[in-house]
Amino acid sequence: MRRPRIVVLGSSNTDMVIQAKRLPRPGETVLGGEFVMAAGGKGANQAVAAARAGGAVTFIACLGRDMFGDQALAGFARDGIDVDHVVRDARTPSGVALIVVAQNGENSIAVASGANAKLAPAHARQARRLIASARVLVLQLETPLATVQAAAELAADAGVPVILNPAPARRLPNRLLRCVSVLTPNEREAELLTGIRVDRPAGVAAAASALRDRGVPTVVMTLGRRGAYVASGDTARLVPGFKVKAVDTTGAGDVFNGALAVALGEGRPLLAAVRFAHAAAALSVTRLGAQPSAPRRGAIRSLERELSGIAA
Repeated sequence: MRRPRIVVLGSSNTDMVIQAKRLPRPGETVLGGEFVMAAGGKGANQAVAAARAGGAVTFIACLGRDMFGDQALAGFARDGIDVDHVVRDARTPSGVALIVVAQNGENSIAVASGANAKLAPAHARQARRLIASARVLVLQLETPLATVQAAAELAADAGVPVILNPAPARRLPNRLLRCVSVLTPNEREAELLTGIRVDRPAGVAAAASALRDRGVPTVVMTLGRRGAYVASGDTARLVPGFKVKAVDTTGAGDVFNGALAVALGEGRPLLAAVRFAHAAAALSVTRLGAQPSAPRRGAIRSLERELSGIAA
C-alpha cells in the first residue's frame, strides 16, 4: 500500500519531564525521581506518530535557531519527516514544556510557546500546494489561531480532510469548525467547546451532537480508559480502547491523532481507523515520554490483531 501523504501544521517543543509519586497541589513541592528530556509539542508529536504509523509526513512549524531546534530537526530526520516547511526564527527560542508525571500515569504540563507563536498565516499560505496535495491535514491549537484558520481554509477549499485536535482547550469560532472534517476533543475540551458536562453517557452524546450542529461532520471524542465516542452520519457509538498498564499518558492523545490520520488517509472506514488509533495510543502509554513513546506500525498492527481477536 502506498503511504498516504499527511501534512501536520503545529508546534514543536522540548519536554522536560519529572516523574513523581503524585502531582503537586498548588503551592506544594513534591520531590521527584527520574528526570528525562525528550522531544515534544503537540504538532511534532502528531507528525512523528503519523510517520511511525505509516504515513509520508510533512511538518509545517517554527523553531528557534538554538540547540533545542537543532535537536528537533535531527529527530524529524530520523523519522523520515519532510521538514522543507519548518522555518527558523533567530530572535525567539524554541518552545519548551515542563511536565510532571505521577505514578498512575497522569500528568501536569506547562508550556512556553517560544517560536511556535511565530508560525504565521503566511507560512501556511506558502505551503498551499503541499496542503492541497495531502490526503489529510492535521491541526492543533499550540500555534496562533489565525494560522490554524488559514491552513484549515486552504485544505477545505482543496477538498482535503482536516483533523483538528482542539488542544489546548479554548473556545473556537464556527468559521473554523466549518472547515473541519474530524474534531477530536477530549472530555475537558468538549466541555469547554459546548458547555455540556461529559461525565455521563448522555452528556457525551449531547456534546458530540452540539459540535456537529456547529458544522463538524464527524466528532471523535476521546474519553481516556473508556475509549472514544464516535458521532458521524448515522453512527453514534462508543469504541472501547485497549486495556494496558499506563506508565505515562503524556502524548497519548497526539499518538491517537497521528495514527487516526494515517488510517483515514489509507481509506479505512472510520470505526476501523479509530481502533487503529486506539492501539497506537495504548502502546504509547506503556512508555515514558511523548515522541519516544510513539509506536511503529508493526507494533500497532500486532496489538490490533492480539486485542481485537483478528487472525494474523
